[in-house]
Amino acid sequence: MHPLFPGRTFISTVLDALDSKEEMTGKLRGKYLQRAVMAGFFVGLFFTTFFAISATFAVLGPQMAIAGKVLAALTFGWALVLIYYTNSELLTSNMMVISIGAYHKRIGWLHSFRILGLCLLGNLVGGFIIAVLMRFSTITGGNILPTMTAAALSKTDYLLQGLPGIADLFVRAILCNFCINIGMLMVYNGKLINDFTKCVIMVVAVFVFAYLGLEHSIADSVLFLIVGLHGTLNPWLCIGTIIVVLLGNFVGGGILIGMNFAVMNDMSRPNNKHPQVADFDHSALETLEAPHPAGL
Repeated sequence: MHPLFPGRTFISTVLDALDSKEEMTGKLRGKYLQRAVMAGFFVGLFFTTFFAISATFAVLGPQMAIAGKVLAALTFGWALVLIYYTNSELLTSNMMVISIGAYHKRIGWLHSFRILGLCLLGNLVGGFIIAVLMRFSTITGGNILPTMTAAALSKTDYLLQGLPGIADLFVRAILCNFCINIGMLMVYNGKLINDFTKCVIMVVAVFVFAYLGLEHSIADSVLFLIVGLHGTLNPWLCIGTIIVVLLGNFVGGGILIGMNFAVMNDMSRPNNKHPQVADFDHSALETLEAPHPAGL
């Protein structure tokens, strides 16, 4: 690795992953949507588990409620692990990928947002499937649904607080996707070849945002869908909340991680030409023991 630009392997790996996404959203669009649906499914199932654990421990007292929050956040982190190892497509991680690709002019911004749009659609479909399954089951029975409802109302309440609330929501969304994508940066950088270490990093990255109550656009969408099917939410407030969270997630993952690290590891020539893939170290995809991370 170049001593001044050790992140070039990370950039090369991301560009390789971008090539896979471009091909899939062109000739294999249906399969790409299937992968995005699966990511939404994982997020929905594990986010429901997060609230189930939290609700179970909350009735045991304040101290146990804290223990439950820790266990719930750790459990939710495994959703990202499953998304990674099944090559599923998650919107928030794709924000980093397309931003790096756009910076290096491997893809136009219009095409980039088409990829993100397809991914968002698939993630929402996966989340909706989970919401429907939960609606016609007793999985969210007892204190679980009231806990989820309270969480959903607290998220939409940011909009009702005016500009300070919207700013708070926006910052929480920025930090959320910063956490996720700094974890993926570590997995992509070619320095980690041990699967256990990768899993720990991904789980910890999600734990931070889940424990702090940061805002993830797909997780929030699934929560709104699950609670909304019981008719207890204002749909317009939910949509407004998701729009703010989407913008914040893009800043956190697409700009603070994607664009920032693209610039940081840019070995542009004096004529300001962007480096080609050949200028980078070999992609970490060539040495990863795990499946190629085309889905992140």
